[in-house]
Amino acid sequence: MTIDIKKAQDVYKDAGESVIFTTLMLKREDQTVEKDTIAEFSDMSNSIINSMRVRDPEAQVHVAWGFGSNAWDYLFPDAPKPKELAPFKEIKGPKYTAVSTPGDLFIHVRASKMSVCYEIIDQFMGILRPITTVEDETHGFRYFEGRAIVGFIDGTENPAGIESMDYTLIDEEQDPEFVNGSYAFAQKYNHNMAAWNALKTEDQEKSIGRHKFSDRELDDDEKLPNAHNIASKDEKDGVEHKIVRMNVPFSDPAKDITGTYFIGYSKDFAITNRMLTNMFTKSDRLLDFSTPITGNLFFIPSKETLEKIAESEY
Repeated sequence: MTIDIKKAQDVYKDAGESVIFTTLMLKREDQTVEKDTIAEFSDMSNSIINSMRVRDPEAQVHVAWGFGSNAWDYLFPDAPKPKELAPFKEIKGPKYTAVSTPGDLFIHVRASKMSVCYEIIDQFMGILRPITTVEDETHGFRYFEGRAIVGFIDGTENPAGIESMDYTLIDEEQDPEFVNGSYAFAQKYNHNMAAWNALKTEDQEKSIGRHKFSDRELDDDEKLPNAHNIASKDEKDGVEHKIVRMNVPFSDPAKDITGTYFIGYSKDFAITNRMLTNMFTKSDRLLDFSTPITGNLFFIPSKETLEKIAESEY
């Protein structure tokens, strides 16, 4: 079986104008009922998405959803399990820690209009609400020119278009049971924007490793040793390993709460984990202004796997 983007969920680069991230916990009150509800949701979710694309064809709807490790064990105890699906282990650096937080189900919806994101999540929750509680719900938005909330262009090095499937979709060699699935790592940061904005532009550029206006990369001798684009890189034997990443701004500005919701899709979570390890062990300069408050790993099933779940084959 070969990888096929048509059989995969939307795990490619498309940050969207409006975004909702939802992390849910199963109530674990009746496993049979909850498994049946998940089977119904696996069957209905694609219909809900397709219906919205018919209702608003210009909305550019993209959705991915999946399971945390503990949820997979609870719902499908006798089924095969994705090879890398395990609870995320926190990463302790000399100054900062990448925390691990709970999450059973994860939903990532993006579209050109928040009303469309709302409608999809509302319909999804009409099925899921009886068996879940909400661990986190974050509403994100596209900042000016697609920049991260700290003011720099986001995703310059991202694989683009159909190329992204080589980085995000599991192939037969990796895990033949789960071809066209993907791993999603979700991490939510709060920023100290006052401290960040107090830096001179030149100091911000040295911290990120790129020019703020033009987005050109700085020469290595111009960057801080722990600049973000150095500390977050995964490079082995001269080869850089990539994932598809999106940094989505969110804010309650009147409350002075502003942050970034990071979502990274990959076919091999080990790559993402090495990037995180580098960031936190090298004390990425951006972490001086950014505090991680969540950290979860999820498996995003292919459409074929969702069909198996819908038909109670797991």
